[in-house]
Amino acid sequence: MKGMVQVYTGDGKGKTTAALGLALRASGAGLRVAIFQFVKGEIYSEIKAIREFLPAITVKQFGRKCFIRTKPEPEDIRLAQEGLKEVKHAITEGQYDLIILDEANIAVHFQLFTADNLLEIIQSKPEDVELVITGRNADLKILAAADLVTEMKEIKHYYHKGIPAREGIEY
Repeated sequence: MKGMVQVYTGDGKGKTTAALGLALRASGAGLRVAIFQFVKGEIYSEIKAIREFLPAITVKQFGRKCFIRTKPEPEDIRLAQEGLKEVKHAITEGQYDLIILDEANIAVHFQLFTADNLLEIIQSKPEDVELVITGRNADLKILAAADLVTEMKEIKHYYHKGIPAREGIEY
């Protein structure tokens, strides 16, 4: 099977959720799946569920608490760079059939690494590896390199009515 590059971006809800749905489908088909999360370091409900019920899916986080309303600190940059190294190693070793780089677009946006760093990963991926990159503010270079781009567009969101994120639904 020829592996493609998919990008899920935009301001709407559902980018990570779509990627996790693909991870579930791929795992059910016997594919080897890895999820590398950038920026995120907290243990969200989906991480708990994967670790408990889907141990065949590898999940690694390279972030601390979410900083998207502040500036990243040197530790955020260090963790993202460490994540990039692990992704490169996983790709060159052929360990996985599906690799998800969750919030990698946000990591580029906040200059934890560059779009060119992400392009190197895209270009180095073996032909049979499916690569999914999520996060809003996808760089134009990444969009151009992708085989599939889905933009999640917010039409209406209950956050604007003051409803906070709910466990099991948003996190």
